[in-house]
Amino acid sequence: MNKITLPGTVWVASDVHLGPATPATSEAFLSFLEAAAAEASALLLPGDIFDAWIGDDLIRQAPPWLASVLQALKRTATAIPVWLGRGNRDFLMGGELAETVGARLLPEPALLETDYGTVLLTHGDELCIDDASYQAFRAMVRDPAWQAEFLNKSIPERLALAQQARGESQAATQSKAADIMDVNPSAVEALFLDTGVATLVHGHTHRPERHVLEVAGKRRERWVLPDWDCDHVQPPRGGWLVIDGDGLQFFDLELA
Repeated sequence: MNKITLPGTVWVASDVHLGPATPATSEAFLSFLEAAAAEASALLLPGDIFDAWIGDDLIRQAPPWLASVLQALKRTATAIPVWLGRGNRDFLMGGELAETVGARLLPEPALLETDYGTVLLTHGDELCIDDASYQAFRAMVRDPAWQAEFLNKSIPERLALAQQARGESQAATQSKAADIMDVNPSAVEALFLDTGVATLVHGHTHRPERHVLEVAGKRRERWVLPDWDCDHVQPPRGGWLVIDGDGLQFFDLELA
């Protein structure tokens, strides 16, 4: 597994779900990027930064909301290293997007060598193995043949399909038991054992928390990143994780 060396202060945020219907969340994210450029040594965004990503060619005719985000990411990447990870909603992010904003793509999972020590970072959806229907969908859309066929469609066609899939996903989620949409303890334990790490960071589940557990007689920690929503819920929510020589710490968005 390739390691990424990240000295200094590392900021990590995921599940921002940016799109045309999230102007307040976008504004908060742009402010966050500005703060990261000034205060962090590196920024990692391990998935679901976008509510949907239908292909990198969208960059060439980006709507205003997206153009603003891309410009802000590029400004941030001129100040500090920025890494982009693929989530369950933006799994089609690719090299053109990364090159456009001056970022790099995160491996899946990513092994980080920080001043705190070794940290394993992943989006987290692959750990939700009790949700069999989602795992079948994940396997389908990660297949190169499926992706090639999807990307061969026009942008309007892809947007329509993405909207349809999102609606079906929301409907399916309402009928699922909450526990099957969380990570599977055995999958988490296996990941700790396979990698030998003591600290795991992931997003996806929208259940921010620091979990302390014991695996094979060793103390381990699982940090779950918060999701962002400043448009559709009250109070608004969002935040990020800071990793430095003192350890790991959550920070909430300062929302008026």
